[in-house]
Amino acid sequence: MEKIRVAIVDDQHIFRQSLGLLISSVPGFELVAEAAGGPEYLEILNTLPRLPHVTLLDMSMPGMNGIELNSILQEKYPEVKIVILSVNLQDRLISKMITEGADAYLVKNCDKDELITAIQAVYKAGFYINLQTMQALQHYSDSKSRQHQYLNATATDITRREKEVLEMICKELSAAEIASKLYLSVRTVEGHRNNLILKTGARNTAGLVIFAVKSGLYNVGI
Repeated sequence: MEKIRVAIVDDQHIFRQSLGLLISSVPGFELVAEAAGGPEYLEILNTLPRLPHVTLLDMSMPGMNGIELNSILQEKYPEVKIVILSVNLQDRLISKMITEGADAYLVKNCDKDELITAIQAVYKAGFYINLQTMQALQHYSDSKSRQHQYLNATATDITRREKEVLEMICKELSAAEIASKLYLSVRTVEGHRNNLILKTGARNTAGLVIFAVKSGLYNVGI
């Protein structure tokens, strides 16, 4: 079985090195790159024989912050999944990063097991959104001061079958698992997912979850 290739970008050396040791100790994970900042990481990516599956990305870094680096990675390396690790828990920032393509957002003092789960989920399902992130998305989307540009569709634009697929996506089921539950082919499920992305203007699977929360198609339970 292929190992999950992980990279770390964080300017705090002790944190980055400790996180690297943790990643290296997990069966099925492979640490393929470490960088103290955005420019260094972009140079490293140009030299790697195979891109990382997942990048663990700090938000607050000198020179090029996580917002800027995420934007570049989304454009140049869209196949690399992004897991944000940050001390900043502002609803606005969490919503912004997920909307702009990040696949997960975790606090830096999260539990080791949750970090491992997040990496595995992002690799398998394309996103990981815990309750804290869900609540932040809900709170921010409820604010009347802003409107998310990616919400091009309304709930009425989504078909019954697409709603079923969307609900299962929100529950972090893979395409194969959704196909099994709905008695569909994996290809058909992927077709529904792609249609949802086109209708909503979401950038990735995590964006679909935001749409579901904002439009009331998925209840966070808060």
